[in-house]
Amino acid sequence: MTTRDPQAPQLARLAGLMADETRAACLLALLDGRAWTAGELARHAGVAASTLSEHLGKLVAGGLLAEERQGRHRYVRLAGPRVAQLVEDLAAQVAPDASVRPRPRTLRESSAGSAMARGRTCYDHLAGRLGIAVTDGLTARGLLRQDTGFALTDSGLEWFGAVGIALDRKGRRPLARACLDWTERRPHLAGVAGAAFCRHALDAGWCVRIGSERAVKVTAHGEQALTTLLGIDTTTLR
Repeated sequence: MTTRDPQAPQLARLAGLMADETRAACLLALLDGRAWTAGELARHAGVAASTLSEHLGKLVAGGLLAEERQGRHRYVRLAGPRVAQLVEDLAAQVAPDASVRPRPRTLRESSAGSAMARGRTCYDHLAGRLGIAVTDGLTARGLLRQDTGFALTDSGLEWFGAVGIALDRKGRRPLARACLDWTERRPHLAGVAGAAFCRHALDAGWCVRIGSERAVKVTAHGEQALTTLLGIDTTTLR
C-alpha cells in the first residue's frame, strides 16, 4: 500500500485554479505589476463582469490574487513575487516558437507585439530585448554572474549603490534571479535587483510605459544613461 503525498491535493487545487483560460488571461494581464479593476479584467478577458467576478473569487481564495476596495471599485493584483514567478515560469514553458507563432491580424496587433518584444515589464522587472540588454550589460562589466545561477558580485553591489538604486535585502526574495524571457528565450534579471533596476528606470525617466499593456520604451535620457552606465547599444531597442 502506497502513501499519498500530503501535498498532492494542494498541488492539484493550485493547478486547477490555473486550468481555465479566463483565469489564465487574468493572471497574465496582472504580470504588469499593477492593480486592475474587475471591469478592466472582464473586458480584457472578453467575459461578462458577473462571470469574471466568480473567477476572481476563486483566485483570491486560492491565494494567487490579493484584492482591495476603494469606494465601489474592486481592485486585484498578483499576491506577490512568488506568484508572479510561478506565472512567468509557466508562461515561458508554453510560449510558442517564433516560427509557429500566429501572425498578427492587424497593424495594431503587429505594433503592440513588436513593442512588447522590444521592451516590457515582467511583473516588476524588465523583459524583452531591453531586459536582456540590461542583463548582458551587467554581466559584461562583472557586476552580475551567470555561471552558477544569477548572483550580483561585490562590484555589482557597489555599482547599484553608486547609481542610487537601493536594494532591499531584508526579505526572503532572492537578490538576483534568472527569469526565462518568453520572446528572447534567454534569462533576464529578476529578483530584488531586477525589480529595483526597473523601478529606478521608470522613476528616473529612463523608460516610460506605452500602450495599455506591459510595453515600455527607452527615452532619449534613458539611452544616454544605459549607454554610459552599461555600454548598451540602444539602437537595438528602437
